[in-house]
Amino acid sequence: MAPTGWTVPGDVIGKLRRRWDRGEFLSQLVRGTRWEPVAIGLRGPTAQDTSVHLDHARAWVEEWQRARHLRVEMRTVGGRVVGTNEIPGRVWIDSYEQLWAVLGVQSEVRTCMALLDATRRRAPTIADWMSAKPMEVLRHKGEWARLVDTVLWIDAYARPDMYLRQIDVPGVDTKFIERHRAILAVLLDCLLAEHRVDRTRPPSDFAGRYLFRKKPAYVRFRHLSEAPGFSELAVRVSELAAMPPAVRTVFVVENEITYLAFPPVDNAIVIFGEGYAASRLEPLHWLARKNLVYWGDIDTHGFAILSRVRRTFEGARSMLMDRATLLAHDGQWVDEPNPTTDHLESLLPDEASLYNDLVEGVLGSSVRLEQERISYAAIQQATRQHH
Repeated sequence: MAPTGWTVPGDVIGKLRRRWDRGEFLSQLVRGTRWEPVAIGLRGPTAQDTSVHLDHARAWVEEWQRARHLRVEMRTVGGRVVGTNEIPGRVWIDSYEQLWAVLGVQSEVRTCMALLDATRRRAPTIADWMSAKPMEVLRHKGEWARLVDTVLWIDAYARPDMYLRQIDVPGVDTKFIERHRAILAVLLDCLLAEHRVDRTRPPSDFAGRYLFRKKPAYVRFRHLSEAPGFSELAVRVSELAAMPPAVRTVFVVENEITYLAFPPVDNAIVIFGEGYAASRLEPLHWLARKNLVYWGDIDTHGFAILSRVRRTFEGARSMLMDRATLLAHDGQWVDEPNPTTDHLESLLPDEASLYNDLVEGVLGSSVRLEQERISYAAIQQATRQHH
């Protein structure tokens, strides 16, 4: 049986490849660091191996003799008893060019250097980053020119009143920006002045981080009594914040069909909250001066949303989110997929008691009563009580 553990050329190339993949060698080159010869020791046959496994030892030596681009330094094994033999002891990499040939990366090196030279002329700050992260540059080599064009355009022309759609670079659209936002964020962080980057926002919030206009949030609401004009509107949150409807009561519900079928109520509107999007109501400060009524599903997340609404609007009341309503509709219960167990500080005592029972499974595992499963008669009665 042939001995194991002898170093073969593939082992050496693999070790060099791992250092290449980490960017060590290419970073040295682009920074102008002078090459220092690299020596890698080899584990090979002992003197005893050369006599017991002579054929295998010869084959091993021949394999190293066939290795291309590696300078092999020989060493002597053996002595007076078994005779001496010259076998490979270590290999040397004497230059960048030799290393590129060993790894077969000449094309990648030329590409990286060309991209670096071109970028250095246009954006020296980015070129400095490239010197530290050359492998990242190679990963984006196909679109590098467009990436640089994009960040330079943003630096020169972007204003806070612009949408990303207004970036005017050939071959660049919002899908390109979305696809490459991680690397664009790195380059913009290098290039832009500090006051043009909101570092409290992650690169995933690209528009927010680099002070572009974000897609506006909308609120959808219905008038619940006969009135001239539109019966239903979807308006920007910022505009609704400045122009409150002239009504006394505002209902907020989470289910769309419940929103559409909400019973008539004088001097009132109903807002479609859309689940946790209820947080978009926070800028509507005038809600604090209204009779604000929140109605969500009777489950842990429904109470979490209620608590969030009440943190902003302390006087908000809940509707049909009580134990009596839940027990009266026990035949309509379903399972809540992913209950929350968060501590909710803004619930009233009766609400907190029911929430804790849902969390602890007192009434059953993951109990949920959705809005659309509550009888319409109960809704009509509740609206009269809360108006």
